[in-house]
Amino acid sequence: MALNFYIFHLFYKFKVLVLVTLCSMALGATFCYFVDSREQIFKAKSMVQDFRKVISLHGSQKEEKIESIAEVPIVKSFQSRCPTLSPYLRGTSKLTFKASLTLEEVQKENPQVAKGRYHPTECSALQRVAILIPYRNREKHLLYLLEHLHPFLQRQQLDYGIYVIHQAGSTKFNRAKLLNVGYIEALKEANWDCFVFHDVDLVPENDFNSYMCDRQPKHLVVGRNSTGYRLRYKGYFGGVTALTRDQFSKVNGFSNSYWGWGGEDDDLRIRVQMQKMKVVRPSAEVGRYTMIFHERDRGNEVNQERMKLLRQVSKTWKKDGLNSCSYKLLSVEHNPLYVNITVDFSMQLKIS
Repeated sequence: MALNFYIFHLFYKFKVLVLVTLCSMALGATFCYFVDSREQIFKAKSMVQDFRKVISLHGSQKEEKIESIAEVPIVKSFQSRCPTLSPYLRGTSKLTFKASLTLEEVQKENPQVAKGRYHPTECSALQRVAILIPYRNREKHLLYLLEHLHPFLQRQQLDYGIYVIHQAGSTKFNRAKLLNVGYIEALKEANWDCFVFHDVDLVPENDFNSYMCDRQPKHLVVGRNSTGYRLRYKGYFGGVTALTRDQFSKVNGFSNSYWGWGGEDDDLRIRVQMQKMKVVRPSAEVGRYTMIFHERDRGNEVNQERMKLLRQVSKTWKKDGLNSCSYKLLSVEHNPLYVNITVDFSMQLKIS
């Protein structure tokens, strides 16, 4: 009896030992499984990250290849936006105009300008701006303006192009129509965001006067030396103005009907007001210009019809503007400092 009890007791201990051993093995296997799983997960994550790096590197190499083909600096793809206020601004500058100034001198001073175009290399410009200058027989004025305007715009970190729209022949000068032509032709070359319509005899004095477009049409000439730096008259909207592509399109551009001096800038202001837009200006201290003195040009006599035309704007603006601007394009020349667009209006004047 005692022997049987002893055998039973040994058998019981053996069963317990086997059970404990099996449990330990099960727990060990489970532990190893989880450890191995975590390692596998970690390895998988590492592989994904490495894969992403490879893809990223491959993509950047492709971009670099594309950039090099286009002959554009690689850094351009990764540039940050230029600041709203450029660090290069100086404020008011004292303007001087050398009688002996040559075009070659101005070109030497602006080595980064090519075919009238410039863009900052250190950042991506906030706007692409086309400067449109109506022109005829003002060689010295154009030279002085280019001398001061190029560094002025570069200090503002703008991506810009300067277009000089030259009216050929002896037909009466039509400033507004030349600006319509400049707008149409400039858009054939680049997708400009902003258009600055700029008289050739007005030179900005303060580079805080931003040549970028605003949410509303902008008038930049608050005052000039010839008027004691005061606004010429209430509602004046001439000299230098800036409109976005959408704003200018909305008013159908300038009227093409103003032959000779005067009226076209007031016509544009009326169009702006009719579209419920408001003219904005910089402060009087900033919006200062020097006007280069000159006699009245032959072929740009005062337009005696201007007041009559201004009374008809509400009736004529939809059919007289960008959508009716006809001209004979004689040439488009890409000079180092500007694009020269030469047009002839003689046939259009005879027709009208």
